[in-house]
Amino acid sequence: MPQLIAAPTRIPVPGGKVIDEYVGAVNTPSTPLAGASAHPVSVAHMNAPGDWSEPFQTPEFGEITVVLRGTVLVDHAGGRLEVGEGQGVVTAPGERVRYSTGPEGAEYIAVCLPAFDPEAAHRDDE
Repeated sequence: MPQLIAAPTRIPVPGGKVIDEYVGAVNTPSTPLAGASAHPVSVAHMNAPGDWSEPFQTPEFGEITVVLRGTVLVDHAGGRLEVGEGQGVVTAPGERVRYSTGPEGAEYIAVCLPAFDPEAAHRDDE
């Protein structure tokens, strides 16, 4: 039976970024998809201020990012990608990346496979 997700859960992060998770281990932990015993995916709406950045990370999950507004910058071993409004980027599990924004900030959707877990992000110490 379909399940209404009445509201996301806000996940606190430093630096002024807002994560609102709609589906995943935080907001819907008892609602596995496709018969899985744990969440195979998370879907979150993000808002990050201008010139925001987070530490490099080497996550156990892959991430699909779709930019709705602004610019998301993705630093990786080969350089930097600028992902603008209407564009997306896919990063693989185990790939060392750092996300940040341009001066105008960014609004975007992030889909993580398997579901986002702060412990599985493996962020570098700053």
